[in-house]
Amino acid sequence: MAKRHPSFACQSCGAVYNRWKGKCEACGGWNTIVEETGSANPMVGPVATRPSRAKGRIFPLEGLSGETKEAPRTPSGIAELDRVTGGGFVHGSIILLGGDPGIGKSTLLMQASAALANRGERVAYISGEEAVAQVRLRAERLGLGQAPVELASETNVEDIVATLSQGRPPALAIIDSIQTMWTETVESAPGTVTQVRGSAQALIRFAKTTGTAVILVGHVTKDGQIAGPRVVEHMVDAVVSFEGDTGHHFRILRAVKNRFGPTDEIGVFEMSDRGLREVPNPSELFLAGRDLATPGTAVFAGMEGTRPLLVEIQALVAPSSLGTPRRAVVGWDPNRLSMVLAVLEAHGGLRLGMHDVYLNVAGGLRITEPAADLAAAAALISSLSGNPLPPDTVYFGEMGLSGAIRPVAQAEARLKEAAKLGFSGAVAPAARVDKAKDRLPLAASAIGHITDLVAGIAARPGRAARSRG
Repeated sequence: MAKRHPSFACQSCGAVYNRWKGKCEACGGWNTIVEETGSANPMVGPVATRPSRAKGRIFPLEGLSGETKEAPRTPSGIAELDRVTGGGFVHGSIILLGGDPGIGKSTLLMQASAALANRGERVAYISGEEAVAQVRLRAERLGLGQAPVELASETNVEDIVATLSQGRPPALAIIDSIQTMWTETVESAPGTVTQVRGSAQALIRFAKTTGTAVILVGHVTKDGQIAGPRVVEHMVDAVVSFEGDTGHHFRILRAVKNRFGPTDEIGVFEMSDRGLREVPNPSELFLAGRDLATPGTAVFAGMEGTRPLLVEIQALVAPSSLGTPRRAVVGWDPNRLSMVLAVLEAHGGLRLGMHDVYLNVAGGLRITEPAADLAAAAALISSLSGNPLPPDTVYFGEMGLSGAIRPVAQAEARLKEAAKLGFSGAVAPAARVDKAKDRLPLAASAIGHITDLVAGIAARPGRAARSRG
């Protein structure tokens, strides 16, 4: 029998050590390394201490050419959820769903379970954190109490697999959450790296052999990352994040990883007293209630996957009484803001070193694409000069360190969405405007350098001039 050695694993990233350490060398976390029993020497592994006597099985190899079939899917009945997953749940796939506590993960999964069950599919909802009565109360509040969803409160993976294997395989099985599951093959406490990894592996094996789509709900850390070993994210087929702010009534479903679909699509939901409601046109939601005559607001025409999305970017530039001016950003990359401010000072002739700068993406949406540089710069220039931007104009374009405005992808789709919502003008990179000038659905102004944007906004009448008129 192999000699057992102490095993220490990081509870944040899953890194394994042969002795305890105060700081994990892999992820930099402090006090995250915990001793786990029941493991062989982690530096050697159980396979190396038990050599195999049997010969390996020879399997056939195939070439790249040949017939390929589309993966069979089961639509969930919720269009925004199907958009993120790529058209529905792929048979035998594993989806890891993460999100802040109370953001609406269980509500979304209950609505998806009820929609599938009402179509005659077998759906199982296994909760390791709530009793069956609590799950029923949530279903009754959502008006889904009559849906034929199979419920259970269980944490033992072997019992779950044995129960779900009886009869017709479920089309969808929901495990809420993976941190509460434990398997008898691992001698460790539930929630540890070894238990989470072992439980996930057992559920993945069940999904692949039966064709059941399994959704694993995962806890998140205080910085928004899915808790537990990162190896679980590599084991599953898709990682989906449910984002939102409790101060806003809408939620964003975003695919971080998807082996059977795109990873840049988002689904938009609105939280109501009857659960989550789909938002087919999120641009109207993000632009609702904006002040058209206030300096420092610009409408950004962005893209989330194949969906064009219009959102308002707000900026406030105010004189600072501090030795080091403050820079605060909500919904955008702070490093990107620092770069835009540096370009405006170096090439735009603006003096922002003695001003506090606040930037906010209205509605709580988080923007990641660099095409928002031009809209953020326009909002900053407008706030500093006090000149409001045209309320019927959208902005998009990437800014280089030289001050040049670089072209971005899918410019025509952005402009079509803006025209559909009633916008009549756009400020976009010159390369894209000149190339497709005859096909544009609205009047577009070509911007080649940041100085053109500064001159155009400075030439507009300010708020004080408008009030005098």
